[in-house]
This record gives sequence, C-alpha cells and structure tokens, in this order.
Amino acid sequence: MRRTTVLGSAGTLLAGTLIAGATVAPAAVAEGRQPGVAASSGSGAHGTAAYDPAAAYGARIAAERAAKKGIDWQDCPADWALEKPIQCGWVSVPLDYTKPNGRQIKIAVDRIGSTGTKKERQGSLIYNPGGPGGSGMAFPRRVVTKNAIWADASKAYDFVGFDPRGVGHSSPISCIDPQEFVKAPKLDPVPDSEADKRAQRKLAAEYADGCKERSGWMLPQMTTPNTARDLDVIRAGLGERKLNYLGVSYGTYLGAVYGTLFPSHVRRMVVDSVVNPAKEKIWYQANLDQDVAFETRFQDWMEWVAENDATFHIGTTAAEVEQRWDTLRASAKKSPIGGVVGPAELLGLFQSAPYYDSSWVPVATVWSKYLAGDTQALVDAAAPDMSDTKGNASAENGNAVYTAVECTDAKWPTSWRKWDRDNTRLHQDHPFLTWSNAWMNLPCATWGVKQRTPVEVRTGHGLPPVLIAQSTRDAATPYAGAVELHKRFKGSRLITERDAGSHGITNLVNPCVNDRVKSYLLTGALDSRDVTCAPHATPKP
Repeated sequence: MRRTTVLGSAGTLLAGTLIAGATVAPAAVAEGRQPGVAASSGSGAHGTAAYDPAAAYGARIAAERAAKKGIDWQDCPADWALEKPIQCGWVSVPLDYTKPNGRQIKIAVDRIGSTGTKKERQGSLIYNPGGPGGSGMAFPRRVVTKNAIWADASKAYDFVGFDPRGVGHSSPISCIDPQEFVKAPKLDPVPDSEADKRAQRKLAAEYADGCKERSGWMLPQMTTPNTARDLDVIRAGLGERKLNYLGVSYGTYLGAVYGTLFPSHVRRMVVDSVVNPAKEKIWYQANLDQDVAFETRFQDWMEWVAENDATFHIGTTAAEVEQRWDTLRASAKKSPIGGVVGPAELLGLFQSAPYYDSSWVPVATVWSKYLAGDTQALVDAAAPDMSDTKGNASAENGNAVYTAVECTDAKWPTSWRKWDRDNTRLHQDHPFLTWSNAWMNLPCATWGVKQRTPVEVRTGHGLPPVLIAQSTRDAATPYAGAVELHKRFKGSRLITERDAGSHGITNLVNPCVNDRVKSYLLTGALDSRDVTCAPHATPKP
C-alpha cells in the first residue's frame, strides 16, 4: 500500500503508493476450482477462494489469445523516457472478463532481455511496485542503470514491467482536472470544527462523483482480481507457461490474489512489504492500521533527527523535535509558507520520512534549512510545480487508480458516524496521518459503483513456496500483514528485517535479505525455516 499524491481538492498530498492486480493455462484449471470443491456462481466463494466461473472462463480465453498473438516488441516511444535496449509493447485484455469478446483495453508492457547466456535464462520476471496506481515500467531500468542488487537475477530473467489497467499508458483513468488536483494550499486535514469536517466530506463526495463522471466506464472493472487476470494474460503473451513475479507493497496483495486465483501458474513469487490479505482488512481497516504504524515510524525518525542535532539543529530530544513539528504545522496553518505550503503540503513532504529511510536525510535537511531562514528550499520541496503538467497528470492518475481499486475491491462503511468515531478516537494517540488518510479514502463511502467482496486469499492446488520479505517497523504495510500472508500461503518463507521500517526492502542493501532473494530467484532454494535479519544501515547525514 504505497500512496500516490492524495486527494486533490480534498485531503492532503500524500506521497507515493498504499498499498499496491498456458502458454495456454497449464493443466490445473486457471482461476479454478480446487479438486473436490464445487463452484458457486457469480463472484462468490468456492470453498474459501473467490471463484467467478464466467470471469475464469474469460481469463482463459484472453490468455489463449495472448499466447497465440505474442507481443510485438518495438523501441519505446520517445516520451516514455525508457532508453534502449528496453522495448515496449501492448497486450489486449477484456475490460470485463465475464465478457471476453466485449470491449478490450490495451495494457502497456516493457522489457529488457536477460544479460546472461542462453543456458542461464529462466524466463521473464514481472514486477509491480504497488499503489494501487503505481507503474512498473521503470523496472527494466534496473538493468540499464546497473543496479548491483539485481545483477545476478538479470542474467537469468528478462525484466518486465507494466502499467496496470487504468494506470499511465493503459487506458488511464481520471477523477478531477490534474491542475486542480495539485493546487495548493489545501485544507488542513486535521479538523478544528464540525464545519471543517463538512467541508472535507463535501470534497470527498465531489471527488467520487468526478471519478464516475470522468471514468465511469472503467470503474466497475477496476479491481485487484481483474488486474491479477491481466497479469495472467501478460504471462501468456510473453510465452511463459508459469509466472515469475516480484511485488512490493500493494503489489504483494496483487500477488496474493494472483496466487489464489492461479496457483498452478506460479513458478517463483517474491512479495516485499506485505498488505494484510485478510478479507476484513481490505481496505477500511488496513488504512486505520496504517495510521498507527505511521505514528510509530514518525517517532523513529524524530529520534534519529534528535540524535543528529549537530547536523540539523532541530532539537536534541525526540520531544523537542516533535514540538518543532507542531510549531511548524501551526504556523503554516495560520499563514501558508510562500503562500502555498500549509499543513497538508507539509504532510505530503514529511510523510516520506516514515515511508522510506532514503527520505530521512533530505526531509531533515529541508527542515533544517527552513529553520535557518531558507524558506525557498521548503517551498520547492513541498509545493506543487504547476508548470509540470505531465507530472501533475501522472499524480492525479495515480490517485484516481488508488481510489478506484480500493473503493471497488471491497465494501466500505457508508455511515459518516462510523468514520468520524473511528478516526476521532485514533487521532488522539496517532495524529500524524489519521485524518489525512480518512479524507483520502472517504470517497469510498459514497462510491457510485458496486463494491465487491474481496478474495479469500489462501493456498491453492499447485502453489509453490512463496518468499515473503518484511521489516518489523514498516509504516505503510504493518508487519502483521506479512505474518498473515505467511500463514495463508502454506510452505512460504518469511524473511524479517528486525528493528527496521523502510518500505520495500528487497531494493535496499542488506546482504542477509538480498542473498536470499537472489538464491530463491536463481535456484528456487529457501531456508529450512523463517529467517530474521539485522537491519540495513541507518542513514547518515
């Protein structure tokens, strides 16, 4: 669950992704019934796995077509910013899998060939970075930029990225004019009064209406199970009998749903920073859990800032640093910094620190400069760039997909009283993100599209051992999610990075994690038991 810029006119700017959707199908029936389990019709459950016979049939038809057609690889369009030798192509999928001969949409894919010998090659490794709403198209660039962590894996695999349905180049959806979406300053997410709450509720309802108005034709089909079916069609289009997959953040939930619907199609699967797949967590409760974890990780960062006071001069204790944060917030509320940076924009910048350790130094540096009198550094870091129309459109699209998938995947509370009670209570001890997160997700309370029942994630017939990687203090996807998926996917292995909390750990330097991921991808080997790793290096100013 990594987030992209948050609620345009509502809420605040939240950075980045929550999260994280044969050559013909191999022998076991795709998205299919486990032996001896009767199927039910509709999108209900078969046994405990969601089984929709019409969609399963549609997915099989679409995969067979893709396998026959393949992908016409070409140089990528110049404005996609993907250098040679990365190639790009398209895979056609049904908008609605229950109507495989109905309207089709095109999914953008890219790849870079494996760098090893013919003998070393093991197929394609497909990546999803999270969201919902994140693009995986930058994944092949790990080879171009010579990312040392992935050098050995890239000898064995073509690295394949894709824009999920609704994202980027894959029939992008929209909910609001992008320039309006990024405009600042926004309302302070923390309400002072009932009038403040009414204003935010109005914005959230307008945002939901905007989604339906601008993208209504796509919304009913913007679900994780459909993205998982798209993933299976991409697998077939690549000519792969089985899927090798790396999913981070929301990409772990996409992987969990794929593994449930297509267990016999999985060859190797690595999931990193795991969304809790329990049905009752998707998605309302998952977001409340996130608020608690963000508070913890924000405290970790403030302690680190205090320990490095010789560099930053913000405060010598975490309490002092927190006091400075409260003061900064209050003064920006009273008078937005540079006329554009209010509390919502500050949160958009500062929340990247509990997300990623790589943001610890940059955010503290900007804050330190501001306290020393450099206002412009903070404005440059936190305010929108209205001239960056392409970037703003991308941010708006990411948020639209995040909202569409989370709101359509599951049923959300429609009672404002429940939202108000839960978030008021949570805010008391976890004020950093709670209200901002509430407003970001509130469009789901008035969503104008049928909301589904989440898949019951579980081990299906033929699912091989899955490798799970997770840090104990992750803010975006709390540790309990990895434990829950580990329990549900029998035979899986869990690598725990203790006393660490960066989101997405497989791309950080920690040999204890990196070597195990590499070994699994290259040989399928897993430790005989779960492993706990020491944390990666703490950032240094």
